[in-house]
Amino acid sequence: MCGNNMSVPLLADAVTVSGAERETAAVIFLHGLGDTGHSWAEALSSIRLPYVKYICPHAPRIPVTLNMKMVMPSWFDLMGLSPDAPEDEAGIKKAAENLKAVIEHEIKNGIPPNRIILGGFSQGGALSLYTALTSQYQLAGIVALSCWLPLHKAFPQAASNGVNKDIAILQCHGEMDPMIPVRFGALTAEKLKSVVTPTKVQFKTYPGMMHSSCPQEMMAVKEFIEKLLPRI
Repeated sequence: MCGNNMSVPLLADAVTVSGAERETAAVIFLHGLGDTGHSWAEALSSIRLPYVKYICPHAPRIPVTLNMKMVMPSWFDLMGLSPDAPEDEAGIKKAAENLKAVIEHEIKNGIPPNRIILGGFSQGGALSLYTALTSQYQLAGIVALSCWLPLHKAFPQAASNGVNKDIAILQCHGEMDPMIPVRFGALTAEKLKSVVTPTKVQFKTYPGMMHSSCPQEMMAVKEFIEKLLPRI
């Protein structure tokens, strides 16, 4: 069964890196502000596992308050990048629903939720954290790169169904990140420990790394995916 992509807006033109053999797991990975799914599809291709499908959707183009209302790919509106900046609550929740539709599409196509990892970079990582923690499905894990937890004041109550209380989270951050300071990442890691089992949260920092990725980080991501999505 292949399901109809057109009924899932984020899948209509998503970049998909198919497995080289029968796909038994999926990684859904979201890019950062102003980017597209292509750059992360390329990065994930370099660490791919042959039985895993990688799905990298493109964010819709919307005006972004933080960037003087310029229209660009953005999962939701951003007003600021500090822990106390106002947030686009309606936009975040709508984006999470759209992402949950992608998860449901994969489940309908035969990949069980506990074989799905949600991940992303920067704003995409933020949305993947929020979506996974409020999901009704028990997912395999979250890869959260250079990001934060949106609507953090709503947690742990927002994750009240507790389905993902034991979810594994790999959070990585550059120590020289000028956009989202590593301190914000550390605060996020502490917050996440109040939402899920604390030992399930890994927070890795990389000296000299700015708001980007590095080979060591990608190796950590690869090991995390291999551990949570073993061959079956």
